[in-house]
Amino acid sequence: MAKLYFYYSAMNAGKTTTLLQSAYNYHERGMRTLVLTPRLDTRAGEGIVASRIGLKAKAIAFERDDDLLQIARDDIATRGELGCVLVDEAQFLSKSQVWQLSEIVDKLKTPVLAYGLRTDFRGELFEGSQYLLAWADNLVELKTICHTGKKATMVVRVDENGRAVTDGPQVEIGGNDRYVSVSRAEFKKVMAGEGRIEAQQPPLPLE
Repeated sequence: MAKLYFYYSAMNAGKTTTLLQSAYNYHERGMRTLVLTPRLDTRAGEGIVASRIGLKAKAIAFERDDDLLQIARDDIATRGELGCVLVDEAQFLSKSQVWQLSEIVDKLKTPVLAYGLRTDFRGELFEGSQYLLAWADNLVELKTICHTGKKATMVVRVDENGRAVTDGPQVEIGGNDRYVSVSRAEFKKVMAGEGRIEAQQPPLPLE
């Protein structure tokens, strides 16, 4: 039975890597996938989903007012049966688009796997995440760790001096130079101005 899944985490937990692995698994079994990504995230190029470890795939870039159900219907009409829809950076979805994803599941009987952040740099829910948490059939937390060694559940936006940014627009595209994943306790500390966070460094090579 088709379901709507929401895989959520702080930054750098491997959400996009997991998405690309899921797409590969479908393709390996001879099933087509439709990968969707917000047009506003162009870090890897428009219509490209890319992970930090070098994996990437082509995707359809969408705007906040696009009808994702219609995009899926058009894809099926043009290219045939669809095995799965995968959505990267799902926190940027609108409420209506999350509903459209549920319609892909319920009307088209096609599973949807959405991957995204749960909260923004102020600790508040993104619109897309709010409604995915409310309407998804399955919620899956992808885990990563804070520099303190505890589980990271929050995201801090930092300035060039490593200080937490407490004001500004909710959406500001950036990577490790602008955002750091931290535990709730560390989030409270830095948001109160009681410390400095260094932007994350490139990972050590695997041995």
